[in-house]
Amino acid sequence: MPRSADPNVLVSADTCDDSGVYKLDDEHALVQTVDVFTPVVDDAYLFGRIAAANSVSDVYAMGGHPITALSIVAFPIERLSHRVLNKMMQGGVDALHEAGVALLGGHSIKDKEIKFGFAVTGLVHPARIITNDKARPGDALILTKPIGTGVVSFAAQIGKARPEWIEAIGRSMAELNRVAAEVMIEACVQCATDVTGFGLMGHLGELAVQSGVSIEIRASAVPLFDGVRELVGQGVISGAIERNREFSSRFVERSPGVPEDLETILYDPQTSGGLLMCVEAARVETVLNRLRERGVAAAAVIGRVTEKSPGRISLI
Repeated sequence: MPRSADPNVLVSADTCDDSGVYKLDDEHALVQTVDVFTPVVDDAYLFGRIAAANSVSDVYAMGGHPITALSIVAFPIERLSHRVLNKMMQGGVDALHEAGVALLGGHSIKDKEIKFGFAVTGLVHPARIITNDKARPGDALILTKPIGTGVVSFAAQIGKARPEWIEAIGRSMAELNRVAAEVMIEACVQCATDVTGFGLMGHLGELAVQSGVSIEIRASAVPLFDGVRELVGQGVISGAIERNREFSSRFVERSPGVPEDLETILYDPQTSGGLLMCVEAARVETVLNRLRERGVAAAAVIGRVTEKSPGRISLI
């Protein structure tokens, strides 16, 4: 993307962050993001909720408060009933309502394939923006949702996923990152991102490069959805995993003791994944306990920032 010379642009595409940020005045800045994708579940209402949760997550990841949204829909109206579209929209509206976000309108087009998402606007104080370039040696890394939505979704498409696995990822993807973001802001976290399409390794890689640090990840500490390792062991590996590996593996060095299938899962593209936050070592237990007290049960410390560097990840 071309660089902007506008001094009010506080965060742009230059740092590969989750949202753009534009300063309005000394107290207020706009946080803006857009995300659109194809269905990851069969249930239209649930897909709508997931699309909304996924879209507002990028505002949460920046420390912002989402306030408005515009919907973006592509739909084969001549092939599928409008009731499917209605259910998708209702799911999205309900999730936005839960987030306190007003849906102002949107745009729809006819297409051969369903696509759905939202452009979301939020607010943040210009001095309290959480970005992906402020990780410091000594910080611990906390992840708030398990990994593996892509593997289970792909397995469901080819008839290899158990119903309880599909149900579990559906619940997680539809869950807002609002509570995790509130805890993160209360703890004065300065560096975070959310884990979505580039997988855990992809987003960690961007964080490491932008912050100029080396990161050590305990692979066995990364929370996984039930069935994910079993599926990968059976060869259920999507092309998206391979594309993420091709891009992100340049940042990654795997220790001999880390199983290859576990590394593969860490490249899995996530939909509406958790927040990944860098927390000062002295505050880790407090933040972790606060997350769990407020219902973020899967939150776990998965690694630490070790030193300044051009940007590396060590899997141990």
